[in-house]
Order: sequence, then structure tokens, then C-alpha cells
Amino acid sequence: LPGFPDPSAQLEGLREDFGRLRGYLAGVELPPAASGRLVELTGLLEALLDPGWAAELLAQDPEGVHALARVVRQDIPEAVDTFVRTRWWTRLAAGAEPPERHLERQLTLLHGEAERLAAALRATEERRQESHTRYLEDRGRGG
Repeated sequence: LPGFPDPSAQLEGLREDFGRLRGYLAGVELPPAASGRLVELTGLLEALLDPGWAAELLAQDPEGVHALARVVRQDIPEAVDTFVRTRWWTRLAAGAEPPERHLERQLTLLHGEAERLAAALRATEERRQESHTRYLEDRGRGG
């Protein structure tokens, strides 16, 4: 088989890309509500990418790594960049729906997606713990 990087190696590259994304976002001026949503989202992503139990579980889930990569490398940059460019055009066309609303909705949807990923990881760990408890109970009964 070709020597493609495994999900844990992909996570390392994703951490680097997330650092670059944070640098980009630091230079973008956003409205307060969108900025707050972005802080919540990047905080959750940082927790998921932080080396530790979540990243270890994530490394075992190629689909989760792919979903997280899409959020970091595509969805957030696209949402913010489109907002910045659309904001300029909106100044010329009064009466259009403010681009801030779209950005806030996009960031809310992305936050929900990241929360679902975190919940799935937590559920996996809970099942693992329950399974180990049952194993120990069965072992204690001699079974």
C-alpha cells in the first residue's frame, strides 16, 4: 500500500494550519457578535486539536480528522474572507441583508458541527469506560 500519512500525522499538519489560521484571523476586524462566535469556535477547535485524549481519539477517526480539516482549512477561511469582501459591496448597496448575519450564522453552524464531533468523541470514551467496567465485573465473577 502507498505510505499515506495516518490520521495522527495528519493531525500534526492540521495543528500547524490551525496556527496559521489563527494568525490570519487576528488581523481581521469582525463585528462583536461574530468575533465572539469565532472565539468560541476556535476555542473548541483548539481543545480538539490539543495533544491529549481528544486528539488521540480523533486520530483513530479518519472521518473526524477530515471534518476538522475542512472546518480549519476551508470553512472558516471562506466564511471570514467572504464576509470581508461582501461587507465592502454592502456599503454600495443599501438595504441588502447585512453580511454580519450570514457570518454569525455560518460560525454558529460550524460551532455546532465541532460540538457534535466533540460529543461523539466523549461518547466513544464513555463506551470504552463502560466496556472496561463490564470486563472487570465479568472477570471478578470468574467469567
